[in-house]
Amino acid sequence: MLGEWAQAVEGQERVEAVVPDAADLPDVLLDLGVAHEDINELVALRPRVTDDPETPALLERCVGAVVRDMGTVGGSPRFPAPPDGADLLGRCFSVYVYVAALPYTRAYHRGLGVPDDVSRRTLADLGRHMAVHRRRYGRCGIHAVSWLGLHFHGELYQLGRLQYQRAGLGGRCGEGVAAAGVPLKTGDLCLSLHIPDFRGPLSPEACDRSLLLAEEFFARHYPAERYEIAVCHSWLLDAQLRRYLRADSNLVRFQERFRTAWENREPDDRVPVGFVFGDPDLPVETLPRRTSVERAVGDHLRAGGHWYGGHGWFPLPWSGTPAGGPLVDGA
Repeated sequence: MLGEWAQAVEGQERVEAVVPDAADLPDVLLDLGVAHEDINELVALRPRVTDDPETPALLERCVGAVVRDMGTVGGSPRFPAPPDGADLLGRCFSVYVYVAALPYTRAYHRGLGVPDDVSRRTLADLGRHMAVHRRRYGRCGIHAVSWLGLHFHGELYQLGRLQYQRAGLGGRCGEGVAAAGVPLKTGDLCLSLHIPDFRGPLSPEACDRSLLLAEEFFARHYPAERYEIAVCHSWLLDAQLRRYLRADSNLVRFQERFRTAWENREPDDRVPVGFVFGDPDLPVETLPRRTSVERAVGDHLRAGGHWYGGHGWFPLPWSGTPAGGPLVDGA
């Protein structure tokens, strides 16, 4: 069941990987935002991770992949997602990897002077993704395994409503920004914004506050890194949303912050269905219409339309970088 994990970390240096004992593990899991209903299953699973003849060595290599070159942009590991039908160990082995990596991550954060509350809220995204998994599959597990590597490798931080990933500017996005007259090129540093679920409204006030927190955070803890623009790759930037939502809605106001970097012409309806309704495989005709966003996503699909990932950018308020370029189409 863990064969793909072994392949992913083949040749990786082993590091000490300590799993808290059964008495201490629940508190660690709670600090990582894990729901109470998942705690007992994870504690009961512990002996399969610690006592199996081969699993501890695999765990040490996986933790080594997480902590290698800690904080280096682009250095987080690429772990496999659990296959369909995986047992509890297959669905939750990543939890133990990140629990065992936690002391290394917290030491890295402390070395930078990252406040404990920022560290705790950032790493609690592990529990949020377990909630996302349970909402979709109805059982304990994590599906977005590699995504959490960004958090535990020191590349991503939760600052108020938004998450900020220290990233390099991608090729097509870099070309779009350069075409707008901004003196940046592919590979230059940027902050990639992510919009987590279960964090309340995406209001302009919450976003403004988050950006203020980001300005202070990156200036203090990464003073050698210069961030001039933010980028975002999300279906939430699909301009078609404005056909269904009020001009003063939170999502439309969020779109208005961005300039178009490049246009995606490949539809991806599964992403908005999964984000809004919890399961990307739900039949379109069954999608509920309880909120304006649910009505927008479902009604558009039922009318034969498709949703597309948007790719936008804007100059960070503190950078002094000129805006340049058009707003996201239609904004």
